[in-house]
Amino acid sequence: MEREERIAELGYDYAAQPKRERAACPLCDGTELVCLTKRDRYGYPASTDLCVACGIAFLNPVMEGEAYGRFYDGVYRPLVSAYHGRLIDAGSILGEQAAYAAEVAAMIEQRGGGRPVTSILDIGGSTGVVAHAITEATGASATVIDPAPPEIERARALGLDTVTGLVEEWDAGGATFDLILLCQTVDHLLDPRAVLARVRELLADGGLFFIDIVDFRAGRDKAGSVVGATKIDHPFSFVEEVAERALQAAGLRTLAKERAGDGLHVRYLCEGGEPEPTTIRDPEAARALAAELRAP
Repeated sequence: MEREERIAELGYDYAAQPKRERAACPLCDGTELVCLTKRDRYGYPASTDLCVACGIAFLNPVMEGEAYGRFYDGVYRPLVSAYHGRLIDAGSILGEQAAYAAEVAAMIEQRGGGRPVTSILDIGGSTGVVAHAITEATGASATVIDPAPPEIERARALGLDTVTGLVEEWDAGGATFDLILLCQTVDHLLDPRAVLARVRELLADGGLFFIDIVDFRAGRDKAGSVVGATKIDHPFSFVEEVAERALQAAGLRTLAKERAGDGLHVRYLCEGGEPEPTTIRDPEAARALAAELRAP
C-alpha cells in the first residue's frame, strides 16, 4: 500500500478540526507574516507562515488545544506509522528512546560542569525513558508531564511521578527543579514563549535546562522541500539562530550546543539568566531566512 493510501485509511479529517487564526507572531508579536506552504508532508491543508521580525515558522491557522489533545491521544502515532510504513508507538520506540536517553545523559554529564541533580522535570516526557535513565545515573527524583495518556502510563510504570497534561496549565506548588528537560518537544508546543518562560520560573538557582529542536532548515534540505519538512504535529518550526534568540529572550543562557547524529536535531544545555525579550527580533536575518526557505 502506498503512503498516501495508508494515511487516507486513517480517516483523520484535519480540515474539519477547530482552529484559530493568528494575526500576529506568537513568539514576538510581529504582524508581518509570509506564507511558506499551504500543505504539509502528510498531504493535509496545513498553512505555515514565517514571521519576518523574528524568523519563527508556525502553522496558521493552528488547531485548538482540545483538538491537539484528541490528536495525540489517538491519531499521532498511527499517522507517523502510516507515513513511515512501520509501527511506531509507545512500545516500539523504547529502544530508540533508550539510545537517545544515553546521548542526552552524556551531554548533561560532560557539559554540565558537575552540577548536582536531585530533582528533574521532564516536559513532554513521553514514556519517561530519558528521565528514568538520568535518575538511574544520579539518584534524582523525576516528574514527567505529557498530554498522551498511553505514554504517561509507561512512565508511571517506571516508578516516575507523572502528570497528564500541559506544563503551562500545571500547578507546581512552588517547586523548582535542578534539571528540566524539553526533549524533542518544543516543536510540538502551542505556545513556546509561555513554556520557555515557565521553564525559567521552574528552574532552580544553578539548575540546568536541556532542549533540542528539529532544525527546519536541515529538515527542508533533507526532504527537498518546505512541504516535506512541515507537519501538523509541529505547530512551530525553529532554525538554530531563532531558537538561540528565543532562549536568550526567556533568560536561558546557552552553555553548550551540539548537533545530533541524525543531522536534524540541535541540542542545547542552558542555565538560568536574566530574560532579554528585545533579543528575539532580528528582521534582517528573518527576511533572509524567508527568502532562503521560499526559494525553489
